[in-house]
Amino acid sequence: MTTAIYDENCVLCRQSKRIVTALDWFKRVEWLDANDWERVHERYSQLDYDTAMGQMHVDEGDGKLLGGYFAVRRLLRDLPLGFPVWLILHIPGMSFVGQVVYRFIARNRYKINRMVGAPVCDATSCKVHFE
Repeated sequence: MTTAIYDENCVLCRQSKRIVTALDWFKRVEWLDANDWERVHERYSQLDYDTAMGQMHVDEGDGKLLGGYFAVRRLLRDLPLGFPVWLILHIPGMSFVGQVVYRFIARNRYKINRMVGAPVCDATSCKVHFE
C-alpha cells in the first residue's frame, strides 16, 4: 500500500486527494493529514513538521519517503488511468520541469487558494503558514 502525507488545510491538496481517491479503483493509497502531526510523526519519525507541511510525501510501503513532484508522480503509478501520465513524466527533462512547477505551486498554495476564493484554513492553523 502507498501512503500519501498531505495538508488537509490546503484546498489544492484536498482536491488532489479527491481526484486520486476517485481514480484509485484498487484502493492502493492511504492518506495521512500532515496536520495530525502526532500520528504522522509516530509513523515517520525521519520527517520533520516543516518539511511535511512544505510538500506532499509518499511512502511506497518500504518506509522511504518521496517528496514533492516525485511523490505525485509515484501516486500516478497506482492509478489505472494515471499510469500513462506516470510514463510521460519519465521522459528526459520532465523531472526538472516537474520539480520547478511543483515547488512554485507548493510555495504559493495558500495564495492560490485565496485567489480562487477558497477558505485557506482556520484562524489558528493559518498562523502556522503566514507568520
